[in-house]
Amino acid sequence: TPVARHPPSRVNSATSKQAERPRRRGRIESMALAMETRPAAYAVVIEQGKLLMTRWAPEDRSHEPLWTLPGGGMEPGEQADETALRETLEETGYSVAIEDVLGVHAGHFPARNGLSDSTLPFCALRIVYRAHVVTGELRAEENGSSDSACWVPIAELDTLRYGTLIDEVASMMGFQNAAAWSREYQEFLADENARKI
Repeated sequence: TPVARHPPSRVNSATSKQAERPRRRGRIESMALAMETRPAAYAVVIEQGKLLMTRWAPEDRSHEPLWTLPGGGMEPGEQADETALRETLEETGYSVAIEDVLGVHAGHFPARNGLSDSTLPFCALRIVYRAHVVTGELRAEENGSSDSACWVPIAELDTLRYGTLIDEVASMMGFQNAAAWSREYQEFLADENARKI
């Protein structure tokens, strides 16, 4: 009896070609070796034109302290919103409530940059939430990664030395960067004062 012949399917053809080639490392596997990634979560808390901020104090004293948002790295088993709540309480003394996700940003840094001792480039994957204060009193963190917490008038943001996250948050809110956010708020206050005269 004659045997029926069928044209090779694309699946079979592709499989046979793959078998001929030497096996290459998968893309996901390669990416895992490309950089060290640290998921983190932060809270944007604004009250009466002021932004709740903390001052990051690096262990490596060759790096200057930078102003940033309350937040930090996720701990094993945590969800991102839980991280933002825990870190805000630890760093500022405030218990806050999450409102919504403002945005997500991946900050990329070279190897051995003061954020990580790794010989690989470093990616800080940041989930940023809007939040508001529920209870608590402002205080600085003890024996942590920050050494100060305060309410900073948005109109004065451009006078601070701040980390890249602040520019990214300003962008999430529709401004070019933190300096532009600060300038627009200065103009808003000037208009408000002019109306009162």
